[in-house]
Amino acid sequence: MNHFFSIIGGMGTEATETFIHILNDKTDADKDQDYLNYILVNHATVPDRTDYILDHSKPNPFIPLKEDILTQAKLEPDFFAIPCNTAHYFYDDLQALTNIPILHMPRLTVEQIKTDFPNAKKIGLIATRGTLHDGIYDHEILDAGYELVKPTEKIADETMELIYDNIKEKNHVDADLYHKILSEMVDELHSDVVILGCTELSVAEERASDHNYPVLDAQTVLADKTIEYARKNQPKS
Repeated sequence: MNHFFSIIGGMGTEATETFIHILNDKTDADKDQDYLNYILVNHATVPDRTDYILDHSKPNPFIPLKEDILTQAKLEPDFFAIPCNTAHYFYDDLQALTNIPILHMPRLTVEQIKTDFPNAKKIGLIATRGTLHDGIYDHEILDAGYELVKPTEKIADETMELIYDNIKEKNHVDADLYHKILSEMVDELHSDVVILGCTELSVAEERASDHNYPVLDAQTVLADKTIEYARKNQPKS
């Protein structure tokens, strides 16, 4: 197979399924052969990223992720996509393993703000505690000249409940809780746009999108950029 990309997924599996659905749905295709060539690695047993970021005595996700990158690199994909925000804690170390580009989901998402929300100044972020702790989005948002709006402890707890207790554990989206979190970020903390910085939150947005809050879904941005990069690498017909 020529001109394909590799997706390092499974963190979690439901979120990866949502990414694949978004990717295929957004691909302009009239027949089977119009879709993109890719290999999906659904590595569900990668240790929890947030657990490790908050406590380095926990199992290290970098070890299996390193193995995935090195194994897939031997097949020479055009690029990698990793539909897990928290896994980007390891981005620099993973990219150092290969010359094959790895798309940087948080960076691409922040770059998209100027296109989708050109008047935004205050950028809210909801994510796992691992992503909030590691500062990946913080640096990208601040370096781009925006004001960062972090969730309160209460909102962070509610977000973890939605991600872990609802979606990861039960494959269920509590729409009321999701909308409450968005309301708190926009109406109480005055965010101009809220970045959904966890792929389980992308699941929430897919299943409970009946709201009017300004959100930017990182997983959708990654899907758009994946299609863009894949089309660039396709041979000219």
